[in-house]
Amino acid sequence: MVGSLSAIPLPLPSPRRSLGPGDGTRHWYENDLGWETVPGEPVRLVVGLRFDVLDVPVEAGRPALRHLGPGSPVAVGGDRMRLLVAAGSAEELPGLLQWLEWGPSVLEPDLVALGAGTLMEAPPTPGAGPLGARPLPPGRSGSQGAAVWLRPPSGCEVEASLPTLSAVRGGRGAPDLVRLVDTLAAHCHRIRLRRACAQPSVCPRGLE
Repeated sequence: MVGSLSAIPLPLPSPRRSLGPGDGTRHWYENDLGWETVPGEPVRLVVGLRFDVLDVPVEAGRPALRHLGPGSPVAVGGDRMRLLVAAGSAEELPGLLQWLEWGPSVLEPDLVALGAGTLMEAPPTPGAGPLGARPLPPGRSGSQGAAVWLRPPSGCEVEASLPTLSAVRGGRGAPDLVRLVDTLAAHCHRIRLRRACAQPSVCPRGLE
């Protein structure tokens, strides 16, 4: 009897699906923040639905941080800083620059707006990986220039902390997009002037 029981094959456990390198990151963005991602690796965020992005040199972005609320997310990758702003801001940026008397052509390619129809590579979840939970100072990034959160988003209501034009229209008390863009534009312009001064033949008078 014992021998016959031992001959009955035991059911094998179902193999576990191996987690991809971005599964934890994707879950955090989609479930904790409610931000949409697209399939594939690395994890990429859909821009234009919950937020837009202003992509600027770190040197220009650093002085603009004072115009952001403590909950406004900011990422750093290589020598670029990505400031999250209210959805629709990218579409409003050309008109806003014109109103501020900054010609868009003067600021390209330093000030770049990402809006509907674009994607942003998702920085790793705060605290994940060898970088730990410590935010990196402006100008530093993860390995090979991968973006990391300088100021990570927190909670599904993060959009209320994003800079918006409604702040100057008696809106929800979010940071003022106008002041943020004016500061970014001024510093992007200075970067452009310094770049021109590296070529003495085109350096504006008085800036030599």
